Formats: sequence, structure tokens, C-alpha cells
Amino acid sequence: MSTTNNNTPLVLGTHRIGKLLMQYALPAIVAMTASSLYNIVDGIFIGHIGPFAIAGLALTYPLMNLAAAFGSLVGMGASTLVSVKLGQRDYQSANRVLGNVLVMNIVLGIGFSLLCFPFLDPILRFFGASKDTLPYARDFMHIILLGNVVTHMYFGLNAVIRSAGNPRMAMYVTLLSVVINCVLAPTFIFGFGWGIKGAAWATVIAQIISLALQIIYLLNPTRVLYFQKGIFRLKRDLVKGMLSIGLSPFLMNLCACLIVILINRALKQYGGDTAIGAYGIINRVIFLFAMVIMGLNQGMQPIAGYNYGARLFARVKSVTWLTIRWGVGVATLGTLICQIFPHFIVGLFTTDTALIDVAVHGIHIVFAVFPIVGFQMVATNFFLSINKPKIAIFLSLTRQMLFLVPCLLILPHFLETTGVWVSIPVADFVASVLTAVMFARVMKRFNNET
Repeated sequence: MSTTNNNTPLVLGTHRIGKLLMQYALPAIVAMTASSLYNIVDGIFIGHIGPFAIAGLALTYPLMNLAAAFGSLVGMGASTLVSVKLGQRDYQSANRVLGNVLVMNIVLGIGFSLLCFPFLDPILRFFGASKDTLPYARDFMHIILLGNVVTHMYFGLNAVIRSAGNPRMAMYVTLLSVVINCVLAPTFIFGFGWGIKGAAWATVIAQIISLALQIIYLLNPTRVLYFQKGIFRLKRDLVKGMLSIGLSPFLMNLCACLIVILINRALKQYGGDTAIGAYGIINRVIFLFAMVIMGLNQGMQPIAGYNYGARLFARVKSVTWLTIRWGVGVATLGTLICQIFPHFIVGLFTTDTALIDVAVHGIHIVFAVFPIVGFQMVATNFFLSINKPKIAIFLSLTRQMLFLVPCLLILPHFLETTGVWVSIPVADFVASVLTAVMFARVMKRFNNET
């Protein structure tokens, strides 16, 4: 197998950083943006079923985040580990990571669904479901849980494919899933009259088709990573490595699950189902811009991980600072759009005037300090990329638990629904300051080693 071809990961240590980041980030951004746009379009379809439908969808976010937490525990850990192993020229271990990530995703995906099915209604009620919104949330999650193992495998393999130096393939797989989703969702929701169940079926079927394409791709023995005999037996050191690195994104998603529960319960208490529906809309808008930044992070991760493994610290710093500039730019653009055109954005999801008023008010507050979120997201991912998961865990936990939770428990008592919205930018600001301090310390150490 040639190790000098431009299609191999070796270019990560030699090519110009700006060109590499564009090469790796652009496919991820396209894929993530397309996925985000699908989620928005899906939300628009569901929103026009009725305000209770969009509120019911919002109530599924904690469970979706919990499922994503277990998926990221394996997928993100494997992604970083593959980049580091390739940087060290340890191709055999990198292939074993591929086999182990597939097996672990199957086990976790099936296990999560089996645990959730018997308790789905109580779980959704705890999340804030009412008698009006519970049927929608239940119908949606029943189908999503049926396909949960596919979702885990799909996202896990895509992360590994990207880190193995094939960002375009990862992009094509995601785009395929989005296109299939966009075709099937309106057909199932309105054409077949399946309602919110149609949106869930469209998601699962699209991921099944995309997963099949990934498996075919990884069966090719000419790839740097490919399915082969002997890689599917779980190895303790690899599993431990994946889980230690993946623990940070796992805790991020786990905390996000708790935060959404607290937000939904506070909104239900002070604003009812309308406020929960408003949060469902706002969350999807935030998701669009956050996913673009995550696309930048996905582009940065293999470059930073490879060069850190190769001890090329100047290149690590270069790609990190460039990604931060782009991330802040995306977040700033999102803030301007949402502050200037909030009524137009919310109006895409619903024609209910009460829901529009609450959502517009929330958007203005939530996006108040959003530009600094771009820095915070990239800097936290930087620590994951260089295999320093403890710092990333600390930063993610402090933002979610140390800052946001107290705000959500205190401010609504004084400001009611507005207090829920205000809690988000307050926590973002304080967490970004702390992240900047930690980031500066590591960068100073890098300066001493270059």
C-alpha cells in the first residue's frame, strides 16, 4: 500500500494548513449544513401539522441527546484515536479501531433502545410532556428507537472515514442521507398521511441506505482503513482509549440532555406548551449555525490530531487559530441574521401568532452573545483533537452544570419565561471566559515546545 499518495493521511503533516482545512472542513460543513437544513425543513413540516406537534418534537430532544451521547462516546473517541494512530504510522491499530467502533456501536445502539422502550411514556412525561404533546413525542421516538442501532453505526463509521483522510466520502454519505430524507419526509408526512411518524421513518430509512454505502466503501482492501479479519475482536487498550477520549463529548451530550429537560420543565411551568414549541424552533435555528461550526471542528480534528501525534506543534497551533477565526465568523453571521430577521425565521415554522411572539422574544435573547460561542466550541474541540479529554470534559461540564444549571434554577423564579432565555447567554459568556484562560495556558506550552 502506498503511503505517499495524496489520498492518504500523510498529507496532513505536509500540505499548507489553510488548504488542508478547506479541503477537510468544506465537505464536513456541506454535509453538516445539509443535515441542519434538513432538520429545519423537517421542523417546518412538523410545525405545520400543528403547534402541539412541534412542541412534541422538542420534547424528544433530551432522549435524542442521550442517544447521541452514547454514539459520541464511541464515534468521537474512535475518530480522534484513528487520527493519532495514523499520525504515528500505526496502521494496524487504526484498523482495529475501525472494527472495534463497529462492534461497540452495535452493542450500545441495541442496548439503548431495549432500555428505553418499556419506559418511554414516563420518560417523556418527566421531560415535560402534557396530554396534548405526549402522543406526538411517543410516535416519533418509537420509530427513532427502532432504528437507533443504525444511527449509531452510521455516525460512528462516518467519523472514522473522515479521520482516515476521506472527508469527501463522509460528505457524500451525509448528503445522500439528507436528500433521501427530504424526498421521503413530505411524502410520508402529507402524501401518506403518517404525520410525525412519517418524519421518523424518513430519517431511519435514509440512514439505513447511507450505512449500506459506508459498509460497501469500507470493504475495499485498497483503503487505508477497511474491514478485514481480526479487527472486530474488542481490544481492551483500544476500547479504553476510545472511551477516555469519547468521554468528553459523551458528557457534553449527557449534560445537554439534562439542560434540555430543565429548560422544557421550566418553560412548561411558566409558559406552557407554547413556550416549549418556541424552544423547539429556537433550538433548530441554533443547531444550523452550531453544525457549521461543528463542520469546521470536524475538518480541524484530523489535521490537529495527526500533527499532534507527529509532534508538529506549529501546525497544530496554525490550524487551531484559523478554525477559531472561521468559527467566530460563522457565529457572528448567525447572530446578525437572527437579530435582524427573527419574525421571518420563526414564521417558516408556524403561523400561530402566540407561538411566533414567544419564539421571536427568545431568539433575541438567546443569540445575544452567540459570536463567542464559536470560539468556545472550537477551543473545546481543540483539546479533544490533541488527546486531552480531561480538559475538554472540564470545560463542557462547567458550561453546562456549573453555570447554566444554576441560572435555570434561579432566574426563572424572578423573570419567568424570560429567565429561561437569559440563562443561556449568561452561561455561554462565563464559560467562554474560562475556556479562553485554559486555552491560553496550553498555547503557551506549545510556544515553548516549538
